[in-house]
Amino acid sequence: MHLSTEEKQQIFETYGSGKTDTGSPESQIALFSIRIKHLTEHLKSNHKDFATARALKALVGQRRRLLDYLTRKDINRYRAIIAKKELGIRK
Repeated sequence: MHLSTEEKQQIFETYGSGKTDTGSPESQIALFSIRIKHLTEHLKSNHKDFATARALKALVGQRRRLLDYLTRKDINRYRAIIAKKELGIRK
């Protein structure tokens, strides 16, 4: 899956503080969530694609670590990102 620059900027603007806010945990979590959704759909039809399954597990782990970081640093920001249902994160 390849996201165009405009699509990434839209994600960063929606979940971060601006179009160029690529480093905030919220924007990274949103980007990971979109990639996870895409890989999950791919694996539903290609269940023997073990490289993609491994990449999916790595992305889920990265997102989990960022969510844990947000929990430690600012619980309100964590609760705000969890409350956004379109990302599909539950905890």
